[in-house]
Amino acid sequence: MIFRVIDKEELRKLFYILVADNTVIGPVQKGTDRDGNPIYVFEEVFYFKDLKLHYTTTKLPAKRYFLPFKEDLSTFRINGNDWEKSVDYNIDRPYIFFGLHACDINALNKLDKVLIESVYPMPYYAAKRKNMFIIGFDCIPQPYCFCRSMGADTVLHGFDMYITDIGNRYFIEILSDTAYNFIKTINAKEPKESDHVRYMKTVAEKNKKFTAHVDTTDLTKILDMEFQSEVWEYWGEKCLACGTCSMVCPTCYCYGVEENVEIDLRSARKTKHLYSCNLIDFAEVAGGHNFRFERYVRLKYRYYHKHRGFVEAYEESLCVGCGRCGEACLAGITVPEVIASVRGEEK
Repeated sequence: MIFRVIDKEELRKLFYILVADNTVIGPVQKGTDRDGNPIYVFEEVFYFKDLKLHYTTTKLPAKRYFLPFKEDLSTFRINGNDWEKSVDYNIDRPYIFFGLHACDINALNKLDKVLIESVYPMPYYAAKRKNMFIIGFDCIPQPYCFCRSMGADTVLHGFDMYITDIGNRYFIEILSDTAYNFIKTINAKEPKESDHVRYMKTVAEKNKKFTAHVDTTDLTKILDMEFQSEVWEYWGEKCLACGTCSMVCPTCYCYGVEENVEIDLRSARKTKHLYSCNLIDFAEVAGGHNFRFERYVRLKYRYYHKHRGFVEAYEESLCVGCGRCGEACLAGITVPEVIASVRGEEK
């Protein structure tokens, strides 16, 4: 890994070099909530002033550019006596993601394990993921995020460059040759010892700001022992089974596929849409049987997938601790509270 430091004005120059020939996606403010707090989302950015690098957390993760909520997998058409099939991976250009936090980059790394590196990779996801240039930006810990507990507050791969604000300068980690070539277009210098000291001090100060924690010690064993615990019914009674948690989660990837045939029987399309294991019909099979009819069972299996099944398969949790699910949950259910109650701590 190569390190560089730049004056803050140089980042503006880098942005306009990137946006000149590329589509840049970054955090922008879309409004305010009922308390007057800014609402951030990832959108295409044309001007540096619109880029909100010191944002808290976006309401929706960058996942929507890799796993769109809805996309056509293929279309079919009868043209005369010929039968035509068209497959489109739904990506026509690479994007530059400017300002992803470590948790969101780690989320993409986890999705890679399932959707690219598994026995049955998903080409629609891979086509989008393999053509992206990612610039990470260090976060400001929020009261609801517990990414440090999940080991997702730092990231070692999955990005091209990563930027940390060290006061009067930006400290940059360079991981790809493409990023190195971009950095050469601005006035970047090798860091001095004082820059390294300032960087480590910045990181230490950030680590002190994490307030939400999840005890993951022997969590997979505890989940196995507490599979029949009454706490799942307690949280199931609170859960509205709306699926909001899955929609805002950066690592949920469950989906459904629909096939629709036009009324003239001469064309059709196969469409994939993201889904949630909390929805009542998620586990419904042919004949109408639903083997996860109860809300608490569906909620339980979502936690077991994140913190038990994925750990068994990949030796790491599927959760990155961004806290979006708890913030968005209409019933106020949060991961730290659920895990604490499973461990026998007070709800």
